[in-house]
Amino acid sequence: MMRSLYTAASGMMAQQVNIDNISNNLANVQSTGFKKSRVDFEDLLYAHMKDPNATATGGTQIGMGVRVTSTQRMFTEGRLQRTDSPYDMAIQGDGFFTVHTPNGVAYTRDGSLKYDGKKGEIVSGGGFPLLFRDMHGHTEYGIKMPKGATNFTVGPDGMVTVTDMGGKQVKLGTIMLTRFLNPNGLKAVGGNLYLDSPDMHGMAGTRVVGAPADQSLGMGGIAQGYLEKSNINVVEEMVNIVQAQRAFEMSQKGVQAADEMMRLTNQMQKG
Repeated sequence: MMRSLYTAASGMMAQQVNIDNISNNLANVQSTGFKKSRVDFEDLLYAHMKDPNATATGGTQIGMGVRVTSTQRMFTEGRLQRTDSPYDMAIQGDGFFTVHTPNGVAYTRDGSLKYDGKKGEIVSGGGFPLLFRDMHGHTEYGIKMPKGATNFTVGPDGMVTVTDMGGKQVKLGTIMLTRFLNPNGLKAVGGNLYLDSPDMHGMAGTRVVGAPADQSLGMGGIAQGYLEKSNINVVEEMVNIVQAQRAFEMSQKGVQAADEMMRLTNQMQKG
């Protein structure tokens, strides 16, 4: 009888994780560049009451319940929202902006950039310098703005152009993107950032760095004046949370049924 209690309880615990995950998706529906995730489940070990090969009917196997195996991040593109701000960028296709944080290199789809007047450079929304290749081919972190420069423009290929104090257009270089063979292997750390962390054992696969719109590398292009919104479908998530609630309730019924059977058994023993 105890087996049914733990089996049903495993279903309740698994659905609790599922509801937590869906709630996080819904909470981030307005987060720029946010990617939804889903919970994957698997059945637990089986108790073999009779070997399946022992009889023609296939024997007897009793399952021990369910558990959560992983959460999968879904890197489908979100819709683009026009902002007309020259510092807002959206990636159309594959790739991540690459930034340097105090904890090392990180990756993001959040293109809400800004001008840092103290440093005189363009940085990410979190204040981190971006990977940039200047006109001499040197790759470094930070887009340095010339003094008095105006008309900050970024082309689909990531080329940054400004107008200097003399009214002349000057090309500064290219915003670089990073693409992964398996972006699901990246580790989310909050702040719309992901890490290709050593503790993930290289699960993100091959990493490629290149210019936007480079079709040979499979890089997406840059859309200036736009932001990529989350890829969450609110109606779909609401349906998912109702399904998770119902699954939780069914497992709860299993616990209640097992408890009632144990109560009746105890009464028989006392009688």
